[in-house]
Amino acid sequence: MCAEFPSQVSRPGFMSSRASAVALGWAREQFGQVELGDTRRTERLVQMAAAACERPSGRVAAVFTSDREREGAYDFLESKHVSLEEVVEGLVNATAKRSAELPFVFVPVDGSSIAVTDWTGERDFGRIGSDNNGARGLKVIDALAVDPQGTPIGVLGLTWWARSSKRSPKDTHARQSRPLEQKETRYWIQTVRAACSALDERKVRGWFQIDREGDGRDLLQALQQTDHWWTVRGNADRSIELEGGDVSKLRAELTLQSALGTYTLQVVARPGRGARAARMVVRVAHVVLRLRDKKNGCITKLPVTTVWAREEGTTPAGEKPIDWLLHTNRPVETLEDAMLVIWGYAQRWRGEEFHKTWKSGACDIESTQLDSSAPVQLWATILAPVAVRIERLKRLGRTQPEAPASVDLSPLEIQALKALKFGPNAPPSEPTIAQVVLWLAEMGGYANKYSGKPPGAVVLARGLKYLRPAARLLEMQHV
Repeated sequence: MCAEFPSQVSRPGFMSSRASAVALGWAREQFGQVELGDTRRTERLVQMAAAACERPSGRVAAVFTSDREREGAYDFLESKHVSLEEVVEGLVNATAKRSAELPFVFVPVDGSSIAVTDWTGERDFGRIGSDNNGARGLKVIDALAVDPQGTPIGVLGLTWWARSSKRSPKDTHARQSRPLEQKETRYWIQTVRAACSALDERKVRGWFQIDREGDGRDLLQALQQTDHWWTVRGNADRSIELEGGDVSKLRAELTLQSALGTYTLQVVARPGRGARAARMVVRVAHVVLRLRDKKNGCITKLPVTTVWAREEGTTPAGEKPIDWLLHTNRPVETLEDAMLVIWGYAQRWRGEEFHKTWKSGACDIESTQLDSSAPVQLWATILAPVAVRIERLKRLGRTQPEAPASVDLSPLEIQALKALKFGPNAPPSEPTIAQVVLWLAEMGGYANKYSGKPPGAVVLARGLKYLRPAARLLEMQHV
């Protein structure tokens, strides 16, 4: 929109009066160290993130309410002077910095896609989903940092790309035999390496958690080359090498192992699966995987510990037993060690919850009306930590209910929330994080005793939309 972006940045007062000090402080923590070649660009990024925090939406026009704000936002998103890579790197480094005091962080890594409206197929988006559904959009691999209690901390990696219009080879062998630089696996490896780099700089131990899509030779080797822990869910019954050089199958070897112990898993009902208390049997084996290069037939040997958690004795007729086959490089000697591996893999669901809030929930990036790839990627990146903050608040209310509300809310936000809840008779004591999460959810329409489940991201996001203007009014009174 603008011929020269830096001159537009210098317009006095752009967005500065619109975002609250609370939102600006949060946004500065997320993006304040991003290097964009001009401090005015970084300041605009911070201002835009603060506005998105207060009014999250995939539609730029819904976040910025005046013509001047919208024009400035579009200028920024379309500017050739703004590097997406620098924005992502700054965001990742900020997350690593917040993780520095923890003994380790879980790092769920997952792939997703952002769907956009592109009826003609002439825009610079690519195929998503199956080759036959005609959907268009962008692909992304993301990594999150999650604390040992299961609470999201921030974004540790975002790798974007648009698929070409050329279809993948239908022949499985031909597809698997392509060099790494022609496989989408390379984007997984790029994301892992970027997260490792940020964690290494802060001397933070990561524990990567990856679903069955990651059970491939290239990614397993890349993980093994890091100094971090990792767990990958097995996708197939792999060949293993036994002592003496004999070759066997992994599940056959695991079946011979005595059970290390059992635990009960509460299974929630869903289509094709009944609710039940599943009896999970845990077995562990230290094995050497034989990873075959499909291109040249070469075998790479990878020592791993495999934790097998399988349902036995409680599977309803007609259903498959719950079965997790988890490869890890973390030492496992006891049932407690194995349970930590299982717990860590369960944190992969934090990534799926983040995707829902980011893509179609409170942030709703898929509603964007931006018409080209680069602005969508940048706007989605700005909204990513907003989605994480909503998910973080949700999880804190469940995992650390007795923690003070100040672990995630500012004093002004707490004061405003108490005023909204109690009016002039608000108690002087600081509430717990569980109490404020409940109050926010109730303002967002949470039915409490009728819902049958804890508050979710949707009602929390609605409650935050009521809270932020109230906190802004208190802030203005204190100026």
